Amino acid sequence: MLSVSQLILVAVAAVAAGLVNAIAGGGTLITFPALLATGMPPIAANITSTVALCPGFLGALLAQRDDLRGQKSRIVKFVPAAMLGGICGGILLLNTSDKVFRGLVPFLLLLACLLLASQDRVRTWLSTRRHPTRGTEHWAILPIGIGAIYGGYFGAGLSVIILAVLGLLLDDSLTRLNALKQVLSFSINLAAALFLLSSGQVVWPAAIVMIAGALVGGAIGGRLAGRIKAAVLRRLVIGIGLIIAGIYLVRLWT
Repeated sequence: MLSVSQLILVAVAAVAAGLVNAIAGGGTLITFPALLATGMPPIAANITSTVALCPGFLGALLAQRDDLRGQKSRIVKFVPAAMLGGICGGILLLNTSDKVFRGLVPFLLLLACLLLASQDRVRTWLSTRRHPTRGTEHWAILPIGIGAIYGGYFGAGLSVIILAVLGLLLDDSLTRLNALKQVLSFSINLAAALFLLSSGQVVWPAAIVMIAGALVGGAIGGRLAGRIKAAVLRRLVIGIGLIIAGIYLVRLWT
């Protein structure tokens, strides 16, 4: 059972994550370590974070729904692969021991930092790329499924992977690809969350506090989006992620 002070810590982290996600992305790098700091086992913390952040993916999707017009065939084609991959990632997670996952935590955090750091470069590349040859869309199903496995297993930085795959193989504007990315990210997270509910490892007091906090943070972030530079906020989150990853690496080696 979490104490009041631990719930406050989780709530503050969730508000910060919601704000960060609304402006720059990378909120998982705040919420996951906060859950670990309460003494929660790493797999339970990861599962709780996955379930709690699901409404945030839906919010991002609804915000860009107008850019999904004319993409129904893509949604029908890609969503099953995304959901299947998310479930496979959840299965992989439940078959990983806490000891092994604890050893993977610093490397997962470092990977998330790397993905977040590459986000601007991916977007720049997408805005200047040569359009792919028509007829290559079906080739995106496999890499989307593979990326979804990572999303169901851990998920931080998933949107960068999905956007890069879509930009490489689909001929469309960055705005429309970003909207499609939101659909796939939500599908992956929803499938993983629904599957992981059966594990019995969701810490519901923390999850409920996180859902509320993330919604509040998202609302605040939406209001501050024009006043805070996303790049600056992203660097701050990456810096926090690197420090936390370093702490867990030291613990692992000692």
